[in-house]
Amino acid sequence: MKYYIIAGEASGDLHASNLMKELKKKDPSAEFRCWGGDLMQKQGAVLVKHYRELAFMGFAEVLANLGTILNNIKLCKKDIKAYKPDALVLVDYPGFNLRIAEFAHNEGFRVFYYISPQIWAWKTSRVHKIKKFVDRMFVILPFEKGFYKRYGVDVDFVGHPLLDMIEQLPEENPAAFRINNNLPEKPVIALLPGSRKQEISKILPLMLSVCMAYPDYQFVVGGAPSIDEGFYKGLFTEGDIKIVFGQTHELLRNSFAALVTSGTATLETALFEVPEVVCYKGSFLSYHIARMVVDKDLIKFISLVNLIMDREVVKELIQNDLNTVNLKKELDRIINNQESYLKIKGDYKSLKAKLGGHGASLKTAHLIIDCLNEK
Repeated sequence: MKYYIIAGEASGDLHASNLMKELKKKDPSAEFRCWGGDLMQKQGAVLVKHYRELAFMGFAEVLANLGTILNNIKLCKKDIKAYKPDALVLVDYPGFNLRIAEFAHNEGFRVFYYISPQIWAWKTSRVHKIKKFVDRMFVILPFEKGFYKRYGVDVDFVGHPLLDMIEQLPEENPAAFRINNNLPEKPVIALLPGSRKQEISKILPLMLSVCMAYPDYQFVVGGAPSIDEGFYKGLFTEGDIKIVFGQTHELLRNSFAALVTSGTATLETALFEVPEVVCYKGSFLSYHIARMVVDKDLIKFISLVNLIMDREVVKELIQNDLNTVNLKKELDRIINNQESYLKIKGDYKSLKAKLGGHGASLKTAHLIIDCLNEK
C-alpha cells in the first residue's frame, strides 16, 4: 500500500520513522512519500519537503511567513492528489495538518492522525474538524482519551513512543561518551534550548548565565541537527561550553541535571530520570496571545511532565520568571538538596507507569493496516 506521511518537526520525524518501520513489517510492499526529515528518508520515504523548511514558531513568526506557508499547503495538496495514497498519516503539526486533513477527506482519501495536536491546551474548537475529517486518531498521552470522549470522539490510546525509543537504545557506555566528546571528569548539566533559532537565541543565553556559578560541573549543550555550530557559538560569552550534535539521548543518560526548553524534550528528560528545570521564553506578542487563548482552568502547566502528573513535579520558569537568579535557585535545589533530587526521581517512576506500556508504533501500525483492510 501507499502511505503519505506529514511531520513538521524533529520529534515528528523520529516518531513517524519508527511508525514506518513497523508498517513495513506488517506491509512489506509499503511505499512512502513524506514531508519530514532525515530519519523518515532513511526508512525509504521519498522526501518532498524537509521540516527545516516548515518550522515557524509563534504567532508573529507565522504571520511573517504566511505566504510561504500557504504555498506549502498548495504544493502538498497537489502532491497528495498526484500520488493517490491508500492512507494519509498526519503527525502532530496541527496548523498545517488539519488543513490537509480537510482537503484529503473531501477528496476521498483515508486520513489517520498519529500524535494528537495539543488542542486540549488551546483551540479546542479544532476537535470538531478532527471529528469530521479524521478517520482514526491515535493519542499518546493518557488524559487525551478522556478529553476526546467529552466531544464524542472515540480515539485509540497507544502509549507513548518515547518509551520504546529508550528501551531500544544500545547499552550505555559513559566513558566512551566522555572520551568521544572530550569531556572532563565532572558531573554534566545538560542544556536543551530547543530546536528553532528563535527559541534558542532567547533561552540559551539565559541558561548559560548560570554556568560560572558551578565550577564543579560542566555544562553541555544538546545541539539540534538542523542548526549549525556557529549559531550556538555566537551565543557563548564565557566559560568552556561543549556542544554535542545528534547525541541528545546519550547526553541525558550521562547527565546529573538539565535545563530544558518546554516541549517534548521535557518528557524525554524525565524518562531518562534526569531532574530538570523547564524553561520557556517567547516573543512578547506570542506569549500574551497564548495567555488569552489557553484555558487556564484546564491547563495549569506548560511541561508535559506536570500536565501528565496533574501537579508540579518539575519547576517551570516562564517568560519573566526565566532569569539568572531563579535558574540558580532551582539548580541549587536540585544539586544541593538530596531530598528534592530523590523526590523528582521518584515522581518520574510514577510518570512512566501513567504512560502505559511499550509498543506505541507497533500498535498504531496494526490499527492503521487493519482499518485499511476492513475497507
